[in-house]
Amino acid sequence: MRFNKLDLNLLVALDALLTERSITRAAERLHLSQSAMSNSLGRLRDYFEDELLVQVGRQMEPTPRAAVLREAVRDVLMRIETSVAAQPEFDATASDREFRLFISDYSMAVLMPHALELAARQRSTVRFNLLPQVSHPARGLERGEADLLIIPKAYTSPDHPAEIVFEDGFVCVVWEGSSHAREPMTFERYAGAGHAVMVPVNTSQPAFESWFVQRYGMSRHIELTTYSFAALPLLVVGTELVATVHARLARRLAAALPVKLLPMPLPMPPFEQALQWHKYRSLDPGLLWLRGLLQQAAQAMPVEAAAA
Repeated sequence: MRFNKLDLNLLVALDALLTERSITRAAERLHLSQSAMSNSLGRLRDYFEDELLVQVGRQMEPTPRAAVLREAVRDVLMRIETSVAAQPEFDATASDREFRLFISDYSMAVLMPHALELAARQRSTVRFNLLPQVSHPARGLERGEADLLIIPKAYTSPDHPAEIVFEDGFVCVVWEGSSHAREPMTFERYAGAGHAVMVPVNTSQPAFESWFVQRYGMSRHIELTTYSFAALPLLVVGTELVATVHARLARRLAAALPVKLLPMPLPMPPFEQALQWHKYRSLDPGLLWLRGLLQQAAQAMPVEAAAA
């Protein structure tokens, strides 16, 4: 098929080339030979009258024209994929579909066990690929790298629909042998303590609790950073550190650790965790099933664990 003399099959090749920035990897992605992919790049260069990808050191970099084309091409392909590939019905007991989710270790610990239990109870045959959070996660939806995001509502993109899946609070986690465990956690004690905090990898956005504390006007003395929410309660053991941890996760881990949970000394709003998906896939039957499964899983989470 052609549009304005452009073979539309070349758009698939262009998308792979701009994503992989490598002729070899793009060819592997589309199950083509390297010579066939090189030929496609040559035809694309002729059509757009632009190099599109240029060699810079050991890798290829997109030209300004290619950078502009990338999102437009991905958008066109996403529309085609969602319109043509979507099935009118979805049967989780007969599907081998893989769902790719961008998700933190926090949501993996408190939400996904309930979701997987429900899926097993339904005799679902689908597969789950749980991927780490990345910078600008909405781009993962737009590039087809993720089917669903599970992220804080405050960080969702306004360009795609989202819905709240559950709420949580925060607690202070301290080692039961620390001085903090023997005294109330006052604002002054919290402000003067050494803190262990989670810092997201490959993103400029802070974790929600850090973002709120900064907005509150407090500057904490941070002595330890980690990429894992779940590691925080373990890392304060044997120290005077204070970790600000989601209440559901803290209570889940505290049963197995020598730690004490203390109320937050500053008024933090409820933490809202959301599901977000591509705007063109709102009626995708498979995603509708998955969203429903996760909402049911959230309802199965212990209610008392939400209180800070």
